[in-house]
Amino acid sequence: MSNNLIELKVEGMDCSNCAQSITRYLERKGLEDVFVNFQTKEVRFSPNETKISLEQVKAGIAKLGYSVVEAESKPPYWTLEKKLLFSAFFTLPLLVYHLFAMAGLQWSFLENDWNQLLICLPVYVIGFWHFGVSAFKSLRSGVPNMDVLIFTGSTAAFVYSLIGTFIGNSDYIFYETSATIITLVLLGNWLEKRAVQQTTSAIGELSQLQVEKANRMMPSGAIVSILKEEIRKGDLLKVNEGDKIPSDGKVLSGEVQVDESMLTGESEPVLKRKGDPLIGASLVVSGNLSMEVTAIGKDTVLDRMIELVKTAQEDKPDIQRLADKISAIFVPAVLGISLITFLGGYFIFEIGFQQALMNSIAVLVISCPCAMGLATPTAVMVGVGRLARNGILIKGGQTLEVLAGIKTIIFDKTGTLTTGAFQVRDIEYFDEEKSKVNALIYQMEQHSSHPIARSLLKAMEPILNGYDPGQMQVEETKGRGVIALDKQGNTYKLGTSTWISPQLTNETALILTENDKVLAKIHIGDQIKPEAALTIQAIQEEGIQPIILSGDRQAKTREVAEKLGVETYFAEQLPEQKLKIVEDFSKLSPTAMVGDGINDAPALARANLGISLSDASATAIQSAQVVLLNGQLDFLTRALAISKVTLRTIKQNLFWAFAYNIVAIPVAAVGLLNPMWGALFMAFSDVVVIGNSIRLKYKKIK
Repeated sequence: MSNNLIELKVEGMDCSNCAQSITRYLERKGLEDVFVNFQTKEVRFSPNETKISLEQVKAGIAKLGYSVVEAESKPPYWTLEKKLLFSAFFTLPLLVYHLFAMAGLQWSFLENDWNQLLICLPVYVIGFWHFGVSAFKSLRSGVPNMDVLIFTGSTAAFVYSLIGTFIGNSDYIFYETSATIITLVLLGNWLEKRAVQQTTSAIGELSQLQVEKANRMMPSGAIVSILKEEIRKGDLLKVNEGDKIPSDGKVLSGEVQVDESMLTGESEPVLKRKGDPLIGASLVVSGNLSMEVTAIGKDTVLDRMIELVKTAQEDKPDIQRLADKISAIFVPAVLGISLITFLGGYFIFEIGFQQALMNSIAVLVISCPCAMGLATPTAVMVGVGRLARNGILIKGGQTLEVLAGIKTIIFDKTGTLTTGAFQVRDIEYFDEEKSKVNALIYQMEQHSSHPIARSLLKAMEPILNGYDPGQMQVEETKGRGVIALDKQGNTYKLGTSTWISPQLTNETALILTENDKVLAKIHIGDQIKPEAALTIQAIQEEGIQPIILSGDRQAKTREVAEKLGVETYFAEQLPEQKLKIVEDFSKLSPTAMVGDGINDAPALARANLGISLSDASATAIQSAQVVLLNGQLDFLTRALAISKVTLRTIKQNLFWAFAYNIVAIPVAAVGLLNPMWGALFMAFSDVVVIGNSIRLKYKKIK
């Protein structure tokens, strides 16, 4: 997706059909990266002034029946809440009179049809304004929405009653039906709006974490308070106990406990010392620090999190495609069924014009394409939000669906199942100049990004004694080791034994050679992460097959596999061999690859699903579809559990939406449902779907 996106806030979108009409309009105009979210009221796209200007886009959206909210524009006076209260005030007497009349009670004022017309007219005007304009513009755009059904049904009842008023026949009067349809649907829209706000609360909660001000340290030593917009990369900031860290950075001085729970899901405060990375918006629980800003704005972890949560619906799950296809033809289909209901009832079954019309109206108002449109996005939004609150970032609805269906998980060993904090257990020297060997190891490993290299550097630093091997040309071979050439033409190799020499196949230590002569053997140790065994056991209980894939020696890999109870493992694999193994398993069953997000990026991309186990680095967020921000392996089981419950919720929502319409439309067509009850059921069908999605937000997940 392009970084140069235009973002607009658009009011008036009530359902997925609304979003679809705007999406189709913008795509027809040649715009790319179009993303419309009716829940958050956002419209985003990559600008293309050569095809359409921003002002033309705004005008086009307005012609579709929606309004672009400008920064300086005032909120509309006639809000949904005011329309509902206004309509309810006039509808209530009509509805009470209708119920009284059914009970045999009299209300002389409303026995006059003209008085009923006067009371119904304001409600119908509101309905005409709210539903009619939207319906007309949706028809013009080629994507009819639910408002077409509501407007058609309420207008049919109103016009029929109006004819009865003019000819003086009270049997034709159904003003209460027209008014009640409009009021109940407005009530449903209001309840839906309130409920949808809860499904998008994760975005609001993350946005509220953003820091408004920061304390900048000036060269003179003075501390100046600045706004977050004034923070620049490289700035030195002072952060005191109780303050939020203004932006991503690293500790320059001080030792503090930092609460990162809203960002990583880790409940315990994290100790931060000099050189440690800091995540913007995390809270300093104790201590004071000075820091250097390393990222601002859209490049920070928090902003990336917000962006990922916002775009979670851009990539729709496969399960939503059927619902989208049906929703696209639903309104025309219901209009057809309604017409057949009227014509069949009146001309074939001879049930009378009035009853045939009421049945036809009932079909219109009980139908609910919105429930189908809301079924998936509301559940995805809540599920993605819950994952984000647990420190798990997920890229899109389709990723969530794939995660829920994973059958095989391939784990990188080093840094994923093991701590990656390698320790040098022993060094066997085969050269009398130990200082030379130590210096060679230190200088060569400075050019490697592998965790073992970092451990060697740490171990060598205290025992360096000034020996200088001079300038060397060093090149790393991924998964094997490093090779160096000094000015005298000597070739040094430091790496796995099989890479150094075929004769050393049974050797588990790292080997350092000079012109193929062995200078040292370095015995390295790594520890299994405390949570690794429980994580492997948990996924096995879910029927998921764990596999270990490593470039490390056979003996070391087998040792880790046996301790964790993993039957299938691959050792001594080069990067290209790892890719082949991941590809083969991905063809057999839905397969996820878990790695550190940097060294394992190619394998993460090759699997059906890449899961990055990292420290919330920007690289990690970009390299996988799922990112565990705190780097803890046991959060993988949380991700699997939440994704499965979310997928189950989507299926429940779709079942309700389809079953409701399959049952409700025939019931209305045969005359067993009053249009007013139909409007009530239709209004609450959306709320049922959204309510089930909101339940996911609080549901206890094992």
